[in-house]
Amino acid sequence: MKSMMVVGTTSHAGKSFITTAICRILARRGWHVTPFKGQNMALNAYVTTTGGEIGYAQAVQAWAAETNPRVEMNPILLKPQGNMTSQVILGGKAAGITTATNYYKQYFEKGWDVIVQSLERLAIEYDFVVCEGAGSPAEINLKHRDLTNMRVAKYLNAPTLLVVDIDRGGAFAHVVGTLELLDDSERALIKGVVINKFRGQRSLLDSGIEWLESYTGIPVLGVIPWQDISFSSEDSLDLLERHSKGQKDINITVLKLPHIANFTDFEPLDAEKTVSITYLDLQNNLGYPDAVIIPGSKTTINDLIALNKSGMAQKLQDYVAAGGIVLGICGGFQMLGDMVFDPDQLEGNSVSYPGLKLLPIETVITPEKIVRQRQTCSVHPYLGFPITGYEIHQGVSRLPKNKNQPLRTTIHALFEDRSLGIVNDNQSVWGCYLHGIFDNGAWRRTWLNYLRNRRGLPSLPTGIPNYREQREVVLNQLADLVEEYIDLTPLLNN
Repeated sequence: MKSMMVVGTTSHAGKSFITTAICRILARRGWHVTPFKGQNMALNAYVTTTGGEIGYAQAVQAWAAETNPRVEMNPILLKPQGNMTSQVILGGKAAGITTATNYYKQYFEKGWDVIVQSLERLAIEYDFVVCEGAGSPAEINLKHRDLTNMRVAKYLNAPTLLVVDIDRGGAFAHVVGTLELLDDSERALIKGVVINKFRGQRSLLDSGIEWLESYTGIPVLGVIPWQDISFSSEDSLDLLERHSKGQKDINITVLKLPHIANFTDFEPLDAEKTVSITYLDLQNNLGYPDAVIIPGSKTTINDLIALNKSGMAQKLQDYVAAGGIVLGICGGFQMLGDMVFDPDQLEGNSVSYPGLKLLPIETVITPEKIVRQRQTCSVHPYLGFPITGYEIHQGVSRLPKNKNQPLRTTIHALFEDRSLGIVNDNQSVWGCYLHGIFDNGAWRRTWLNYLRNRRGLPSLPTGIPNYREQREVVLNQLADLVEEYIDLTPLLNN
């Protein structure tokens, strides 16, 4: 199996974007290619067909490589959950909760074994692996226990591309400093530098590039101009950079929970030209958007407490009372109910917490994690749409046990499996466990048309493809961009 590694001088240098693009380029050239990231830290996750969790970015890279996502592509996933702890996903399955110090004591050797085993399995089926690093490969205090960057590159003897974000400034210092902190065997694998996110006149870079190549002895293989292409981000820092442009028909607010998870659910809404998405800090004024979405959360109870402490819980209740529309997904769905019970105190110091009381349900947090893909059909209020998505949650939601107490509002199942989602009688509060619900084109457009009709706006066509087909256009745009501006020959011919 031939190999290639992409590392960056910093986080957000463009590693994921370039790795994804290279996967599509190689697939278009006829290679049977797989992405790989040994260890990822992210709250955006995807569920494979075998029911394993991997980073969502690796799922996108798999689609770019024209193959199916699988757990071997991201054998270690760390999901931060506050208090300096993370849930460890090893080989697609939850293995425990740990601090950074204990993680390396408990999981370093085990993690490296899983990485090696995953690469060996991939080598049986694929003829090219494109690996992505994490953060910087030159963190001298972490290098001895870095499972993601040059340890993988050295194991594979992979020619490596070093990516730097020039838009943030200091690009030449970042490149030189990174190379200086690599040992000789690591530096020998760096076959080229890519300057990413360049704005301005290209010729103004020439003298700097000549100096850099002369000083380091490593060629600059390309300069990628700044492009406004929407692309999946691995973590919530990207939310700070997302801004809808221009006046749109429909305004949707997504609450920026402290432990927000799977905000990739909203990429299909971002792609709708008539929709404006605002990611709102809990301390800010809610206003009166067309809809508010409470997204997924790694720790439902902690984020429910944050809603109350910030005053956002009361704002949401007032907003619904005034006629607003709220949709909760996964952890957001759990928060909409009357109570959240935590009998084993998995997320907090109490066994019960009051919810937002917007839906007549109760949720019990359970030790068992539900992780699975789902295929179902919508039954209300949109009859007969085929629906695909995936579940990632700890906890089961149900109607209150006291059947003698009448529900204060009528509720309807959204899907054939009632446990996946419900809506109240006047369609003001929606809740579902399905990540990827907006990927379903007909369902998304029909839900948006509900919001549009409330504003007196004409309906949009609903006979549209699912978001995956739209994503294919973006993946090809990324590949075209990178193929135009980067010379991959030195990495492919090693």
